[in-house]
Parts: sequence; structure tokens; C-alpha cells
Amino acid sequence: MKNLHTCSLVTPTYNWPQALELLLLSILEQTVLPNEVIIADDGSKEETKALIEKFQQKFPVPLVHLWHEDNGNQKPKIMNKAIAKSKYDYIVEIDGDIIMNKHFVEDHLKFAEKGFYLFGSRVNIQANILDKIFKNKTIHFNYFSEGIKKRGRTLRIPFLMNFAKAHEKRSGKLRGCNMSFWREDFIKVNGFNESLVGWGIDDSEMIQRLHNIGIKGKRLKFAGLAYHIYHKEQSKSHIEINNLIEKETTEKKLTTIDKGVNQYL
Repeated sequence: MKNLHTCSLVTPTYNWPQALELLLLSILEQTVLPNEVIIADDGSKEETKALIEKFQQKFPVPLVHLWHEDNGNQKPKIMNKAIAKSKYDYIVEIDGDIIMNKHFVEDHLKFAEKGFYLFGSRVNIQANILDKIFKNKTIHFNYFSEGIKKRGRTLRIPFLMNFAKAHEKRSGKLRGCNMSFWREDFIKVNGFNESLVGWGIDDSEMIQRLHNIGIKGKRLKFAGLAYHIYHKEQSKSHIEINNLIEKETTEKKLTTIDKGVNQYL
């Protein structure tokens, strides 16, 4: 295997320690560990803090808990703070309700390439098996597992990534729950846009600015497998405002923003 880059694995979380526990257990099984894990906590209560402290005692790499006060959905802000604090060249971003296949980090690092970011897909774990997976602390899934959707996405055939095409434009399949990018590229476009309010668009708007400075995308297919734990959809009360901001970023080819990561560097 070629020498892999150093990386920081960054994940946002908010008051769902059961899901976070499964994510952390899946990190412990990675074939290639990240150099550090940063939990970007958007104001969770004590239960989350206690869980992280328990894991910190036995974690094989630094496990950093970055918390700010709960003031509504401020994911862009806490993610900016986390990536500002990160120490390594490459950022792997996942959501706090993701369970990773054991090769997840290895795949992101193996296919990391200058001038590109990577985005993967997810297998959906359905609501009817949540009680069981939390009780059994289930982190292993495959094509035949019960209670999952999009079974084709459980197949790992990394050789096929040799034929992956570059995406000149932002893909509609982009999901912030499974993506990675160079830290220096993120800083060039000033990170996530803190003018975005509430749920949605923060990842795709940032990625649009990466495209606007000439960075291309590559989709991880049959690699970087991730399992998304079902939850109710979050409130989309501000989605129209966020969509307008993203539209302006796209049409005006904006490359930077006012309220971004530079506040914390």
C-alpha cells in the first residue's frame, strides 16, 4: 500500500450519544486509523460528554471533544472551530450518526489526490432495527443484513475506483455525511458559511466554492462504505434562505465568504 496521508476525522454531534457510541466503536475497528478524531459538538448535554470521556481513556489516537453552547443549529460554526483546531493535512468528514465500514478511513486516504475532494454514499439503517442495534452495539453490516436500504452500496470493490471520473460540477449525490478534502483547500475558501441558518446546505455550499477555485470531485463508489442510522428529518425552516445563498455562490462563482473558518485560525 502506498504511503497514506495524515488525516483528521471530524464529526459533528448533537445530543445523540447512542449513535455516537456506535460511530466511535467503528473507528476502533478501522484498518487505518485517523491521526486524530475531533468531535464537533453543537451543544450536547452531559451524557455525550460522559460517553466521550469514557472513550478517551482507551482511544488509540487523540479524541478531541470541542463543545460550544447550544444556541440552535450552528453546525457550520462548530465544524469551522473543529477544522481550525485540526492538525493534519487531510480532513475526513462524517456525520455523528454514521457507522463506518472498517476500511472507511483507508479508502478515503488511498484515493485522496491533490486538486480533488471525495464524496461517498451511504446505506440507510431503518427505524425498525434501531432498538436492536443500540442494544447489541452492532457495527458490522453486509449485503444480507436485516433492516437496511440500498444494499448495493454495501459492496466494497475498491479496484473499480481506478475508473472513477472527475466531477467538474458539484454532484447532486454529494452528502456531507461521507466526504473528505484537503485542509488547505478548505481554508482557501474560508470553510463553512456561518451565515447559513438551521439544517442543510452547509456542506454543498462549501463544496461549490471548492469547485469555483478549480477543485474537482470524485465519487467513492464501492469504497468508503458508510451506514447511516435512521432519524426523523430535521426542521427545514430556513432552507429557502440557505438555497438562495447557495444559488448566489454558484451563479456568481464566489470563492470565499465573510463569516468562515478564518475567525478561529
